[in-house]
Amino acid sequence: MANPGYGKRSAPDQHRRTNHDFAALPPREAAIAAYIDRLPDGADISVKTLAKQLPYGQCALRTALNNLQRAGHLRRGREHLTSASGAARWITRSWFSRTARDDAWWAAFTRGDVPKEPTEPPPDGPPRPTRSRAHILLAALGREAPALSLSAAECAMLAPLVAEWYARGATDADVRRALTTGLPTPVHHPAALLRTRLTSKLPPEPAPARPPLRILECAKCGVPGRPEALPGGVCGACRGEHAPTRRVSPQALTVQARAAAIRAEMSERRQRTRQ
Repeated sequence: MANPGYGKRSAPDQHRRTNHDFAALPPREAAIAAYIDRLPDGADISVKTLAKQLPYGQCALRTALNNLQRAGHLRRGREHLTSASGAARWITRSWFSRTARDDAWWAAFTRGDVPKEPTEPPPDGPPRPTRSRAHILLAALGREAPALSLSAAECAMLAPLVAEWYARGATDADVRRALTTGLPTPVHHPAALLRTRLTSKLPPEPAPARPPLRILECAKCGVPGRPEALPGGVCGACRGEHAPTRRVSPQALTVQARAAAIRAEMSERRQRTRQ
């Protein structure tokens, strides 16, 4: 494992693992990708550490990791984090995705606005319907407070209201406390009472979490840059591209020449004055 806060970070919304995840890669890259994919988050995936675990040298591993980055499985960069004490620092990150992503996806990930992808159904058909967490809590209320015993239909009717509590950060204990504390005697209509409490005592919506500030780095030279300037995770200089020549307008050249002439004339005047 890497030092706390460093190491591998899994990209979000990956497809479920199969035996053909890296079939499009060359054998060496596929083997390395499969090994990294099974490592837990926080594992050290530096070249030196991987060389101790895999039958490849550091040069081969460095080339393979660059190829994985070019194929969309890996990106390296930095993330700006703020600790509980308020101290801020930049953390080196290595993000890995079992599902190959294009440059547009990694750019959206860097901005923190990656769209949610639909989940894949299991190979043997749609899953069997199961009771939700909210439904289970409502069905169990009768054991804690017999006056709040509900039918299956009433649990199904009230479950969306409880789910909204969960969406706003409430725990099971928070919901049970709100529903069972200070009950009237007797409770004539438990479902109506619970509906009123779930609606009137609904906690406020939490403040939206700000996505962390991220930047990507070139896989070869490590220079930071905007995702749009790092297609395949490599900067333009490392791809052999030359910076465009800066064109100077004729008006600018005229102004520069005139300024140079004025400076020369002033210098001559100062020399004559000293003589």
